[in-house]
Amino acid sequence: MKYPMKYRMKYRSCLPEMLEELGCAIGKGLLSGLAGTAAITGAQRIEMRLTGRQPSSTPEKAGGAVLGVEPTNEAGKRFGTMVHWFYGTVWGIPLGLLRLSGLRKCMANAVHFLAIWLTGMILLPALKASSAPWKWGVKALAIDGLLHIVYAAASGLFHEWISPPRK
Repeated sequence: MKYPMKYRMKYRSCLPEMLEELGCAIGKGLLSGLAGTAAITGAQRIEMRLTGRQPSSTPEKAGGAVLGVEPTNEAGKRFGTMVHWFYGTVWGIPLGLLRLSGLRKCMANAVHFLAIWLTGMILLPALKASSAPWKWGVKALAIDGLLHIVYAAASGLFHEWISPPRK
């Protein structure tokens, strides 16, 4: 079915604007994910000092499973750090897209938090990088949830900070 020329021209002229908004949403999301990753990393370091927990090998196990490599020793720790920062930064993209969709800020942040936390609970055991969440215990589950809240809150606040007010 052919639409009248005035409608075809209208949508064609909006395409660059739509692509610009999409690119901005992805870029803001990546920056927000980076800020969130910095926040969760700091929170994890504080939590490890308070609880005496050793650094997790989950990022290197998950990254190794995805890429088909077996990182070991010091190189494995560096690889795990790179996976942690990459994974956290990329998870900012859904936040940018949720905000672009017009979802209210608090709802977008809540959906973002749930998406990240639940994906980790499903993906990590599937990659054999961790045990199933119901085997973690209440304390570990609560700490993991709080750390991911820190990530989602920092990402959301940073996204708000770098975004101009909507008209």
